[in-house]
Amino acid sequence: MAVLTISREFGSGGRDIGHAVADLLGYEYVDRKRILGDMLKAGKQWEEQAVRFDEAYPGISERYDWAFRGFVALNQSNILEYALRDKAVIMGRGGSFLLRGISYVLRVRVKAPLEQRIKKVMEREGVNSETARWLVEKADDDMKRAVYLIYGKDLADSSEYDMVLDTGAQAIGQIAARLKDALLARDKLKTDRAKTILQLRALAARVKAAIATEPTFFISVLDVEPKEEGLLQYGVVVRGIVHSQDDIKRIEELARSAAGTSPVECQLHYRWHGRLGRQEFK
Repeated sequence: MAVLTISREFGSGGRDIGHAVADLLGYEYVDRKRILGDMLKAGKQWEEQAVRFDEAYPGISERYDWAFRGFVALNQSNILEYALRDKAVIMGRGGSFLLRGISYVLRVRVKAPLEQRIKKVMEREGVNSETARWLVEKADDDMKRAVYLIYGKDLADSSEYDMVLDTGAQAIGQIAARLKDALLARDKLKTDRAKTILQLRALAARVKAAIATEPTFFISVLDVEPKEEGLLQYGVVVRGIVHSQDDIKRIEELARSAAGTSPVECQLHYRWHGRLGRQEFK
């Protein structure tokens, strides 16, 4: 079945739409709470880091902190694993950007007039209009900064989505019914090629998460990309700059373990005394 990602303005009713679609189609509802719970499986420290970074994303100067990179890698890997299972409504978490280009993923943005959002937050949180306005504006700004920091994209850019829906113009039930029909139509685009692309992305994210969450590695640059060799044989390429030759072998071993039977190609450079060396493993 197709997969739905929902990006939303705070207080727009996006969560209500997500729940409604999940109920209509028997989809799994994947939100912040679910993802944070999943991070606990990687260790108590990652649940704590997830809460920390969810509450306050780091600035540009902090984006290379190993804990933040590990948090992002785990978050992305978990989202892709849910997408692999199909029949999922993925709320926020950058899912619309992470799953871009997958033909059977429907990526939508939910918005609403500001005053309507303020009123909804007042009712939901039991606060006055001034506080509700502050909460709405802060949440919008935090989400926008997070997406730009991680994906380099504008969260509010309508061209980034398949559909932009306004709960000020349509009722939530109407929107949910519309999305149900759109997902049933989108399911016809689930080709072997599309499934392979998603499998490759999930594999690369799994390998990257395994490396990025290992605090003993000193890696200044890390990237793991899918490498396709036909529809049946595929793997990943691990690229990075490390500061210890010993780490190269350890990273290679960890990457191969995380990739299982899929092939791994490592293109790792090590930096010593201000100079770069290179070792490759295939």
